[in-house]
Amino acid sequence: MSETITTDREPVDQRDEKKNGAQAAPANNDQQATPPGRRKRLIALLGAVTLIAGAAYGAYYFTEGRFHESTDDAYVSGNLVQLTPQVTGTVVAVNTDDTQIVKAGDPVVTLDPADARIALADAEASLGQTVRRVSGLYVNNDFYAANVAQRESDLARANDDLRRRAAVADSGAVSAEDIAHARDAVQAAQAALDAARQQGAANHALTDRTSVEQHPDVQAAASKVRAAWLAYARDTLPAPVTGYVAQRQVQVGERVAPGTPLMAIVPLNGVWVDANFKEVQLKHMRIGQPVTLTADVYGSSVKYHGRIEGFSAGTGSAFATLPAQNATGNWIKIVQRLPVRIALDPRELAARPLRIGLSMTVDADTRDDSGSQLGAAQNTRYRTDVFAQYDAQADGEIEKIIKQNEVAAPATASQPTPQRVAARDHKGTAG
Repeated sequence: MSETITTDREPVDQRDEKKNGAQAAPANNDQQATPPGRRKRLIALLGAVTLIAGAAYGAYYFTEGRFHESTDDAYVSGNLVQLTPQVTGTVVAVNTDDTQIVKAGDPVVTLDPADARIALADAEASLGQTVRRVSGLYVNNDFYAANVAQRESDLARANDDLRRRAAVADSGAVSAEDIAHARDAVQAAQAALDAARQQGAANHALTDRTSVEQHPDVQAAASKVRAAWLAYARDTLPAPVTGYVAQRQVQVGERVAPGTPLMAIVPLNGVWVDANFKEVQLKHMRIGQPVTLTADVYGSSVKYHGRIEGFSAGTGSAFATLPAQNATGNWIKIVQRLPVRIALDPRELAARPLRIGLSMTVDADTRDDSGSQLGAAQNTRYRTDVFAQYDAQADGEIEKIIKQNEVAAPATASQPTPQRVAARDHKGTAG
């Protein structure tokens, strides 16, 4: 016969549940103790702060923010002036290196001038010979003039002889043969005079309406001297602009050909910023609007000021090597960016110089949108005068050679020459 045994012990799980309930009871009492009014006040305060912040942002946007367009997709750009030779030669000197500054006109690279010097000497000698030969043509004008005067005198004497013989022909003092000889002498003198005149005319055709310096033969020889001089002068490569040397590739002893890039010269005083704005930001942007910029290299505390100078004629994808073909295959719209050129304040640029490729942050003020997005009719011009001296030096060399080889000016018609004197005296005797 079994007995039922009872005990006051509770299962362990039930005791744990009661203990946890006893511990959680005070917390529930605290939550229930929070007044409902306080909770409402906190919610109202949070809503008020949110409303004030939204109103403040709205006021800022409508009074200031909507007139600004910014981007950090902006970089410093500038002119990379490539130094390239114009003649073939061997490099014998390089007078600068990367990071160094050169001034416009400074000799940067020198090529071996031996071959060019020989060609120049040959051309100068040829010019001297041409000047002497052409000067002889001008001297021959007087010679042919004197020859014509002599032939005229011979013709006049032959006519006088024929006239005297013809006057006494009827008396029988002169034979018919002598008269025939006299008539032949007149014809021979006339032919000699015509030949002398033709020779003079031919020589005048080579000299009239020009001078020794402007004679075509002299000019042709002078052109060869000028070409040889330019080839000789171009063995020294000057810096086209003032700037810093970058990407030097040339080495001493290297054989270079025309067009070979030797180095780049970067004028940092004329850099600008290319800011790539999204197409949705361009609606109110115009040329001339003020721009505030910061450079990552100097931090946000340093401000640059500039103005929008122009807009690119196309987006970056339009000028890509392989432009996107949106008309083929599946199409996904991508917001395009347009490069905007920004000119910087030269004084700020001189105080804190920038290098090409540095990152910039740009903020454009679009409040005044009365301007145009198209550039003005006047274009920017870049030029250098360092090569102009070559022509002046060549002209000076040519002028010196002409003066050294030009024959002294011949006597004019008013100044009697020995030939003219002899012809005049003979003509007077015959008369």
